Amino acid sequence: METVSRLKLGHVELDAPFVQAALSGYSDLAMRRVNRRFGAPYALNEVVLDKMVIQSGKKRKAILQVPEDDHPVGGQLMGSDPEVFAPAAVQLAGAGYDIIDINFGCPVKKVLGRCRGGFLLSQPATALGIIRRVHDAVGKTHPVTVKMRRGMDDSARSQRDFFEILDGAFTIGVSAVTVHGRTVRQRYVGPSAWTFLTKVKRHAGDRVILGSGDLFSAEACVRMIRETGVDGVTIARGCIGNPWIFRECRALWRGEPLPPPPSIMEQGEAIMYHWQQSLALHGATLAGRIIRKFGIKYAEHHPYAGDVRSAFIAVKTPQDFDAVVTQWYDPDRDWPPVPRREGHGDLIAAGATMVLHRRESR
Repeated sequence: METVSRLKLGHVELDAPFVQAALSGYSDLAMRRVNRRFGAPYALNEVVLDKMVIQSGKKRKAILQVPEDDHPVGGQLMGSDPEVFAPAAVQLAGAGYDIIDINFGCPVKKVLGRCRGGFLLSQPATALGIIRRVHDAVGKTHPVTVKMRRGMDDSARSQRDFFEILDGAFTIGVSAVTVHGRTVRQRYVGPSAWTFLTKVKRHAGDRVILGSGDLFSAEACVRMIRETGVDGVTIARGCIGNPWIFRECRALWRGEPLPPPPSIMEQGEAIMYHWQQSLALHGATLAGRIIRKFGIKYAEHHPYAGDVRSAFIAVKTPQDFDAVVTQWYDPDRDWPPVPRREGHGDLIAAGATMVLHRRESR
């Protein structure tokens, strides 16, 4: 039986080592609430530009709203100017975010072209300048964490830059670093190098390292911790339309059998809860576009996954969405058994999801 341990991110203590990642275009309040329902102990808001936090406007107002039931929550910042990061971090901390996370991992071309995200892994001095300013601004009251990929590419220089930033970040005082096992150049192609995570954790010692990459099932999440020694995992694409992964992770971590797949009734209830939360948050027009992406992923749990996916793709109006749920998630119908969703078998579908993700990020 696995020893049940708590994960500490500075003074924020979590009762399970499974984190919902920041996902651009996905991890809004509605998604976070659904994932918390099924066991996510900590969730990050979708990444936001530092400039967007300090400039007035509707987006800033939405970013700085943190309701009482959304804790602990992380605010993830991305940008290129060390001078802007600190005031943005102060705004997030003041709004109620429990942890400030710095994104040095985004591999999207538009982001790299503007010297943000993963690009900063090739600029250790700038990256460490950003970390230092953020930590100086909020580090006494809020844990500061960093998200990284394993480097820009597989070159020796890239690896040296990675460890220079990693060691410098911990010296400055960050509470944890999340490491994704792919390079920036890989983007979402090819396997995540879990062996690199093992190397990083051995190097880091008792400092907190979270692992990320190819976590599409509870089995994979627990296996990453066991095989690499990381202190916890950050689940990204694997929890889109799959909030039950957190419940399953907790069960396996406690040494219990894997829970049965979510029933048709449970799936329908989760989808409708997500839909209602999204409507309240965004209004019908935007919520309709957002929930359609989630519906496509929720469909993977259904015994008629292909038909349900097609039905969600065809949704044009809120009424269409309600009709799909009414038809395909009727608890009184005699449905075939719900299939067990296989972890790495989701990679193809995940690739399709990331096409939607990239479009949303433009």
